[in-house]
Amino acid sequence: MSQLPFQAPWSFSKRLAFRFFFLFFVLYIFFNPNGVFPGIDALYGVYITPFHSLIPWIGKHVLHLSYDINTFTNGSGDTTYDFVVLLFTLLTAFAGSLIWTALDRNRKSYNQLYYWLTVVVRYYAAFTMLTYGFVKIFKLQFPAPSLNRLLQPYGESSPMGLAWTFMGYSEGYNLFTGAAEALGGILLLFRRTALLGAIVTLIVMANVMAMNYSFDIPVKLLSTMMVVMACFLLAKDMHRLINVFFLNKTAEPGHTRAPRSSRKWVRITLLVCKILLVGYTLVMTVYGSYSALSRYGDKAAKPVLYGIYDVDVFVKNGDTLPPLKTDSVRWSRMVVNYDGYAGVKLINDSATGYAFEPDTAKKQIVLYSYNDTLHKALFAYSNPEKNILLLQGKWKDDSFHIRMKQYDLKRFLLVNRGFRWINEYPYNR
Repeated sequence: MSQLPFQAPWSFSKRLAFRFFFLFFVLYIFFNPNGVFPGIDALYGVYITPFHSLIPWIGKHVLHLSYDINTFTNGSGDTTYDFVVLLFTLLTAFAGSLIWTALDRNRKSYNQLYYWLTVVVRYYAAFTMLTYGFVKIFKLQFPAPSLNRLLQPYGESSPMGLAWTFMGYSEGYNLFTGAAEALGGILLLFRRTALLGAIVTLIVMANVMAMNYSFDIPVKLLSTMMVVMACFLLAKDMHRLINVFFLNKTAEPGHTRAPRSSRKWVRITLLVCKILLVGYTLVMTVYGSYSALSRYGDKAAKPVLYGIYDVDVFVKNGDTLPPLKTDSVRWSRMVVNYDGYAGVKLINDSATGYAFEPDTAKKQIVLYSYNDTLHKALFAYSNPEKNILLLQGKWKDDSFHIRMKQYDLKRFLLVNRGFRWINEYPYNR
């Protein structure tokens, strides 16, 4: 391949820094592929297995942690395992850069290798931004506040739960933030727009990172890495950006030309691979998010008997139980929010979750505790009046007759307030 246009020898510190960041980014992507490249998840499942033994061993015998590492990356990206992996990555990259420096101390620069590293970082950041962007555009990441969330006092929510409620309330804000993330991702895919893409990514992900840190959302490591990658991509143009934004000086044109092979078939192959990779990622990201609408998010089908039901009559073995706060049997409310699950709140304010299996053909419900699958209640259900749910049946050796009234969800201020152009006074409740 022909050389890039900037051929000045690099300083020792620049060469050392490049070697470190090259190893660091490659190792980070190795341990955190995030499904951004086709087929990577299947390959990841194979090569990561030995590290599920190595990393816990390091935690126990090198770091002397007071507990064993037995939880790996899951819905949380900030597990102990993830932090030890990051430490392992940093130390390996540092040691590797020193060895590389000793073995390759006469090299003057790494222009071509630097270019291909920026390509890998750009594509990794771009695909990550596109993934997170489209799950917001299709409103999958932050669904509308659930029935349980609407009933939960502010003070009992976790910081992450509060953030999820804030984001999930507004479809418009999801669209705005998702479009900003997707825009940054799309701009990063092309050399001529990569600088603007890195700026957009830095701004957007700095906000995401601040939210993750401030609301205890366990994606702190990934969001921080997106900021680091954006800064890395901006580094070569930093003097130009300083001239424009701070010194009011003219900035010379940036170098966006890629190494060019003298072989035509190589150039064509690289172009075809790029088109296929970008096309595949865009199509699969959009299609995957769109197809998930029927299973997740606000447009997913609601479960049978979805709603909040307040109990007004509770009869056990023929005795009507009054709503006494000392009663540990009488129900106060039932909430059906998810398929296969119902939450029951007792009159004494204690709450329990139950497996909830309705049969619409037989008009029956099987209800049982997850801790006691042998004793299952069988209730016949009916709707004698609008918004009235009647349960009759047996549980263990007791018979029950439970009459409930469905709560009108529009009574929640968060649901019915909506958007208004004109507000004569702030409506802050």
